[in-house]
Amino acid sequence: MESGILPLSDERLDKINEDLSLLQLKEGLTFGTDAYLLAAFTRPQRTPGADLGSGTGVASFLCLVKNKFPHMHAFEVQPRFADLIERNARLNRLSEKVTVHSKDIRCATPQDTGGWLSGIISNPPYMKAASGFENASDAKNIARREIFGTIKDFCSSAAALLKHGGLFTVVYQPQRLADLFYAMRSCDLEPKRIVLVYPDTASAPSLVLAEAKKGASSSLVWARPLIIYNAGTRTYTEDMDRIYETCSMDFLFERR
Repeated sequence: MESGILPLSDERLDKINEDLSLLQLKEGLTFGTDAYLLAAFTRPQRTPGADLGSGTGVASFLCLVKNKFPHMHAFEVQPRFADLIERNARLNRLSEKVTVHSKDIRCATPQDTGGWLSGIISNPPYMKAASGFENASDAKNIARREIFGTIKDFCSSAAALLKHGGLFTVVYQPQRLADLFYAMRSCDLEPKRIVLVYPDTASAPSLVLAEAKKGASSSLVWARPLIIYNAGTRTYTEDMDRIYETCSMDFLFERR
């Protein structure tokens, strides 16, 4: 870890998975299971990738240290978070592998990334702009709500940056799965793989991970359900332990 990079008064410094250190805003969204699962679900590519709505940059960093991409383009509309990505990259000695774009994802073009990409990831806002109770923090509102782009905007931006056959990998909310699939297909991104994530066997799914391929024909493969916690406990299931060990979900698609 690079020395001399310290948290500001409204920030915190946390040690997270894969021996990464992460500066986060105290009043912003913090690193959670969804970001790690997104990185684990992402299939490795030999060419640079992009992260749309990168936040603190954590999903990009996880993908880099687990060799999912050799380089990441991190797009972030909030200047303060774009600055956090740059500082976090220096903190973890990843600056040479991360290019930060402080801009609206709706304005992203292949000129930004040096050409079309083979892989893009995103943890986009889950809520519509006018839904639910607003947060007192503007940073949280922008991260949680479709203020700077709807799910269709994120899909459209991914499609604009991907080459034919490129993969768009996203973590989203199950209750908006129809919106996600509609947005993907509207942008020539065909859903190809999906995982539903459940807190435990007694609960409804809390997350969905989906991978779409640009220009592909229709054919959707479902993984077996991913259960996070063992029944009646806060201990991880064998599947979750394996995901944290390997940063991969490919085994969920294997036949038992």
